[in-house]
Amino acid sequence: MPVCNNEIYKKMVSLENDVSNLREGYIVVNARYMGALHSLGNLTNNASEAAKKASLAAQYAAQAARGAAEAASAAAFVKIVSIAEHAAEAAALSAEAAIAAAASASSAAAAAAEALAHQAEEASIQASARAAEATRVATEAASEAVKMSNLAAASAKSARESSKT
Repeated sequence: MPVCNNEIYKKMVSLENDVSNLREGYIVVNARYMGALHSLGNLTNNASEAAKKASLAAQYAAQAARGAAEAASAAAFVKIVSIAEHAAEAAALSAEAAIAAAASASSAAAAAAEALAHQAEEASIQASARAAEATRVATEAASEAVKMSNLAAASAKSARESSKT
């Protein structure tokens, strides 16, 4: 049974329409994919920036804790209990702030790493590494703040004990 030219022509038109539809679909999917990659790149960079800023906040909190510990020590030296206690409280709150900032840096670094897992571009790899480094610095600052808070608390305790005698 021979196939007539009209049937061949209809099948060719149908195939041409299918190819055209596939091409249009590819263009749409490709555009969405490129948009998703761009968004992941932005997410990685923003997460890295957030980690760096949280790290900076942790360092500032550690400096505040250090200053409060020094104030507590000075107040204990001259036996001013209330100032030593307030300074110790300030050091403790600074340590809490440093810990919270370090946790924020860690969350931002995790977000950068998650974005990196979906996009293996050099810029994303570097941004994720910067976020991880910022987390390390923030953790060290938080540790320093906790040490200073403990020193301030010891100074306040010393001032209280000295004032009783």
